[in-house]
Amino acid sequence: MFHVPLSFFYNFGALDEKMRRYIMAEFAANGAEHLVLTHDLINLVLKDVGMMDKLEKEMDDAGLSFVDSHAPFGQFMDLNVPEENYRRQMLLRHKLHINIAADMGVNTIAIHVGNEYYRPQIPLDKQIALICDALEDLLPVAEKRKVTICIENIWCRLNTPEVLLFIKEKFPSEALGFCFDAGHANNVDKGRHFERNSVFDSYVLTHTPAEYDAHVQEKMLPHIVNCHLHDNDGQYDTHINVGDGNTDWEKVIKLLRKAPRLKCIQSEVTPLDKCIPIRKLCDAFRRLEEIE
Repeated sequence: MFHVPLSFFYNFGALDEKMRRYIMAEFAANGAEHLVLTHDLINLVLKDVGMMDKLEKEMDDAGLSFVDSHAPFGQFMDLNVPEENYRRQMLLRHKLHINIAADMGVNTIAIHVGNEYYRPQIPLDKQIALICDALEDLLPVAEKRKVTICIENIWCRLNTPEVLLFIKEKFPSEALGFCFDAGHANNVDKGRHFERNSVFDSYVLTHTPAEYDAHVQEKMLPHIVNCHLHDNDGQYDTHINVGDGNTDWEKVIKLLRKAPRLKCIQSEVTPLDKCIPIRKLCDAFRRLEEIE
């Protein structure tokens, strides 16, 4: 067994209530206890605040609970947004996201710092300053609501372990931690074996040579609070089932067991997109649990 709760991601955004209830029941029937309060579900609550009670009842009826969350993300929702009108909206929305998570009993929320290739004309240090300015605004809300903001490694210059550690050093608050994404870390390591890959495709947009790293998790370990576990072959971010790619799961799990701040383990496999049966997904994570 994992020493912290295990939660499962599902693409609920396109489902109606009947299908949502069915999927929740399927997870429970296959031994799951927790699901992720996903960006899709948070967006439903943003549209209709009454969805909070509705989702909690649906989860309770299935015998499930939420233990972690992921904020909505994208070019105009990440922390490096520079345009003032979009930035005001981004900050207001993230404050709402934090409050929604807290009101639904969740104490971690993954937030993307951003990908610099959307605005390559803005120097990297200025984009990092924008991220820090955003956290200055958001962390007091997170501290008040007892929610940990978890910033995530991806495969761009703006979200390497070195940049995340630089940001964390500026904010010693317990309300800031890391979300370790194992699939992204695998891309940043094994992408070097492919001529084109996620890392290359993002770095080329900023006219800089791709940089690879086999030790992302080790660097992030002291501040990992939650995590996204999914697999790929190293080339692109495919979110396939754990064990179906070439991630070194024995290494990943053994290191996570040593993470001093870890609060939960999350499947970020996308079963609907990849047509993965829920039973097969839950069985794969049971095998991960056996790694000591």
